Amino acid sequence: MRVVLMGPPGAGKGTQAANICKELDHTHVASGDLFRDEQERETELGTMAKDYMERGELVPNDVTIKMILGRIGQNDCAKGFILDGFPRNVEQAEALDMALKTTEQLGIDRVVLIDVPTEDLIKRLGGRWICRAHQHPYHLLNSPPKSAGVCDNDASELYQRADDNEETARKRLKIYEGQTKPLADYYKKHGKLVEVDGAKDIQTVGKSLLSALQ
Repeated sequence: MRVVLMGPPGAGKGTQAANICKELDHTHVASGDLFRDEQERETELGTMAKDYMERGELVPNDVTIKMILGRIGQNDCAKGFILDGFPRNVEQAEALDMALKTTEQLGIDRVVLIDVPTEDLIKRLGGRWICRAHQHPYHLLNSPPKSAGVCDNDASELYQRADDNEETARKRLKIYEGQTKPLADYYKKHGKLVEVDGAKDIQTVGKSLLSALQ
């Protein structure tokens, strides 16, 4: 299957996508992770994306689309993939559909929207921390580390990304409402959208997602 996982920042898309990929033996393609990898390697693409991401703004469409299409064209995506963080607006969705039509793939099969109330999202984003070595995720409320500021897995320092403080989080949510949420109407019009309640616990949301895909 070729799946798009939608939802606002903090909805848990990354966690759920990783779990679903294990269950279905699909490839998890997260635009944010791809950009951060480019930044760590100090590529031209990473430099272009860095300033936008730190301000909580969307990376320009042409840059994002080029990166995503290159990734889903790799062999491990042939068995199926889940897109996490892309597309983020209708223009990107149209570009993705057009690109898939020019290949042997038939397009996106299903789009799942994880819906979470705004104030819940602010709490989630404000408490999120990441380890420097391998990006292991933690949350001060839901899944804190055993030792404050230290990763349980590799003992590296935990840090909060610039796009996870409350001010930037609210800006990201505003952008989502204005640019990304219209995607729901786009995919609904094409008969591909399914909505899932993301305010519940991780396991319950995961079961709902699998049910929606099956």
